[in-house]
Amino acid sequence: MIDIFCLENKHIVVTGASSGIGRETAILLSRLGAKVSIVARRENALKDTVEAMEGMGNRYFAFDLSDTDNIGGLVDEIVNSAGPVDGLIHCAGIGANIPVSVTKTAALETLMKTNFYSFAELIRLFSKKKNFNKGASFVGVSSVASFKGDKTQGAYAASKAAMNAYIHPAAKELADKGIRVNTVAFGVIRTEAYEKFLESGGQDSALKDQYLGYGEPIDAANLLVFLASNASRLITGSTIVCDGGYTS
Repeated sequence: MIDIFCLENKHIVVTGASSGIGRETAILLSRLGAKVSIVARRENALKDTVEAMEGMGNRYFAFDLSDTDNIGGLVDEIVNSAGPVDGLIHCAGIGANIPVSVTKTAALETLMKTNFYSFAELIRLFSKKKNFNKGASFVGVSSVASFKGDKTQGAYAASKAAMNAYIHPAAKELADKGIRVNTVAFGVIRTEAYEKFLESGGQDSALKDQYLGYGEPIDAANLLVFLASNASRLITGSTIVCDGGYTS
């Protein structure tokens, strides 16, 4: 019997892999046999992630994805050193709570660059000839804020909603190349970033609606790895909701 969840020798790129969902996803992929290239800004944290991973051929690339003009060089470096990709899991992202009254264009631009523009640019570049293998799966980490945002989440919600909107035409365009494109709208996942949000005085108002409880990074990683595998081969152009019941 063929194991449709097997990722043996698949080359998967994971962004935002220095912590949280990205780190957990990279580790799980490596345990399932994938060769993983991880990307984030903090080199020391990337080294820690690689040390926690299993198998051979895992690599890290220290890069700030808000530098969208130079993502082409990053993609060339990844492909030249590790080969064409079988998947991209874009976990990199930043959050911000900014009231409407002070949401200026610069703030919008900052979130859009890291959360959306980099996602679109990675899709554009990895879908070029010789940069991918047929059957590749591209997945972006979105948020339930994209369709049920709370106060002060306007800029963040807009950047995540842009990801969700982008994948519909992208999936149709890239289907002829054998590439699938999806996003996952997560509810609250108990990551380091979430804990820091609480420590800084952020209000925890979602639990009463997220009635299955908050997720852990491994819960998110399980779904992302499923979407990277052949088990999800008929899923494309979709935003999968994983929110503990928050939007139900």
